[in-house]
Amino acid sequence: MRPRSLVLGAALAALFYMAPMAAHAANFVLINLDSAGEGFNDTTPAAPVGGNPGTTLGEQRLNVFRTACNIWGTILPSTVTIRVQASFDPLTPCDATGGVLGSAGAISMLSDFAGAPIANTWYSIALANKLAGTDLAPSTNDISAQFNSSVDNSTCLGSTSWYYGYDHAEGTNVDLLTVVLHEMGHGLGFQTFTNASNGQFANNRPDIFARNLFDRTFGLRWDQMTNAQRAASSTNTGNLVWDGTYVKNAAPLFLGPAAIVRIDSPSGIAGEKQFGTADFGGPMPQPSLSAEVVLVQDTTFPTTDGCETLVNAAQLSGKIALIDRGTCTFAQKAARAQAAGAVAVIIGNNVAGAAPQMTGSDPSITIPVVSITQNDDALIQDEISAGSTILATIGVDPTHLAGTDAEGRPRMYAPAPIEAGSSLSHWDVPETPDLLMEPFISSTLTSSVDLTQYAFVDIGWLTGVASVTAGGGTVAAPRAYSAPNPFRTAASIRFEMAQSGSAAVDVFDARGALVKRLPQTWRPAGVQTVEWDGVDSRGGRAPAGVYFWRVEAGGELQTGRMVRVQ
Repeated sequence: MRPRSLVLGAALAALFYMAPMAAHAANFVLINLDSAGEGFNDTTPAAPVGGNPGTTLGEQRLNVFRTACNIWGTILPSTVTIRVQASFDPLTPCDATGGVLGSAGAISMLSDFAGAPIANTWYSIALANKLAGTDLAPSTNDISAQFNSSVDNSTCLGSTSWYYGYDHAEGTNVDLLTVVLHEMGHGLGFQTFTNASNGQFANNRPDIFARNLFDRTFGLRWDQMTNAQRAASSTNTGNLVWDGTYVKNAAPLFLGPAAIVRIDSPSGIAGEKQFGTADFGGPMPQPSLSAEVVLVQDTTFPTTDGCETLVNAAQLSGKIALIDRGTCTFAQKAARAQAAGAVAVIIGNNVAGAAPQMTGSDPSITIPVVSITQNDDALIQDEISAGSTILATIGVDPTHLAGTDAEGRPRMYAPAPIEAGSSLSHWDVPETPDLLMEPFISSTLTSSVDLTQYAFVDIGWLTGVASVTAGGGTVAAPRAYSAPNPFRTAASIRFEMAQSGSAAVDVFDARGALVKRLPQTWRPAGVQTVEWDGVDSRGGRAPAGVYFWRVEAGGELQTGRMVRVQ
């Protein structure tokens, strides 16, 4: 069958940079679209930071890009070079409070090529090339990426700048390595080409990502739906999940117990609600707390924003305070409610969309603070106006995983209204700990590709998986990996040997320099484990940062990456 192709975008190539990779791992080439003196070519002097030895801004950016390519390359095997055109440019929107950090995606996609696992299905071009074993679109690049150069000046995110280290010690800055890993994930295939607004597949043909999406309300995968059903599913918050087997089985390795915000009564609005968390306040209670919800009233219009003296402070004691967003800071609202004796705070959004992630700082606030959507806030307030007593529960539910449905399938990001560039092609925000491919960056992220690598198994990037026991059960796992990851003192490298013989195990730093060659010994066939104690070949402690390991045994190479933290 003749392959079908669809070009999504293209640009002319400029300078080239080859990322050094271990043999048989995916190899990347950067097509540098920046002009002389800017972006990747910026000659502004910079001090080495966090393991990045670059001495100019442009060199440090290139080094971060190289490191991200190394990380993805050791996870995703391909004999076809992956060409990424990229640039640093001022991106909008971006102001003192927030903005776009970057964007990336596949330049083209193919279906019905030789080696395609599923007919009549789009595959991102890099994945299609991998599956075919040859470059199916040699005249075009594979991935297009942009990163926001304005982050390094005060007009965008205020005093916050890019952090160019490898050790994720960004503090109040933005970790570029995490952002590049995230955006590269999209370009490599963590994206759907479906029109979220009308539910129409590109050229009426599903992509492999969409074939893994399942809507719990309809009880159908996306490739089984009509356009209208997919359009409705695109904003069906909490009910759009990933249905791939490997992701579901591996979720217990990466996700903790679920935190919940649930309305218990009245029955007309009962159920778990989408919620956001705060940078301040106490942790989600465990066991959960349940209490009546009371709407705050203050002295100045709007009287429900909690920004002035509370006239119903006495009614808040031992209750959950409901407060409208706006006028004053999140922390100021919570502090007033806590002073009145509230045991928790729910802040209702004042605009349509997802429940906000709340910034701010106030160490004196010890009660949990969460946010809910404007729609849920309105439903609760309507019931209060009608005289109903609202009972709610906030806390940790150990019976299921964070951000998953009752069957353990992780939720996908499907806010209402649709958020262009974010909807559908991300994990949802309730997944905890935070995952690389969520729509918002988190300071807790490292160089781990976490649950996302299993989504790449589901869409066809990875084959030959083994299993690993976790939490009393057996789940799918990459054939070779290290654990714990990240690690502090030592990490165990796990790999397989098809036959007995000697195995060479080498550890490299993010630049590709050999750090340590572990003892080479004869080993029997089967699963092997070798420990690296974090010491380099000179006997010194290896610094915190990203490392790669390579095992050569029986003519076969197995590779992986690991992160050492302080």
